[in-house]
Amino acid sequence: MSDAPVPTGPFSGLTRLDHVGIACKDLDASIDFYRLTYGFEVEHEEVNEEQGVREAMLRVNGTDDGGATYLQLLEPTRDDSPVAKFLERNGEGVHHLAFGTTDVAASAKGIGERGVRVLDAEPRAGTAGSRIVFLHPKDCGGVLTELVQGSH
Repeated sequence: MSDAPVPTGPFSGLTRLDHVGIACKDLDASIDFYRLTYGFEVEHEEVNEEQGVREAMLRVNGTDDGGATYLQLLEPTRDDSPVAKFLERNGEGVHHLAFGTTDVAASAKGIGERGVRVLDAEPRAGTAGSRIVFLHPKDCGGVLTELVQGSH
């Protein structure tokens, strides 16, 4: 972020913290921990072949915009997946942060215009029919950041 114009105000395209992605080695054991410790229940579970993960979305709470905030637990299904590589380097823990938006393409464009590299040229399929893009962690304080437009 060097030659980007200085923003005159906050970016208003984001509506909420959608989820925190957590890399784990054993999805079932992680689900049990969050259920027994905090009372969070699984709202959605799926295998994402493209990203090489088995995942579960645990609802934390509702939000003002009608969406919700989740913990997304991610277990790799193959050794070459980004989550498997993350686990190898860092062990279990926070993998990424995701913000909700009503228009992921417009939000990515607006944030990109502020000098943040958008890793996906076009939004792609995410969990439960959502549309997603990722932002470069080096431009986001070292945090892999995802923008999510829900399917609801």
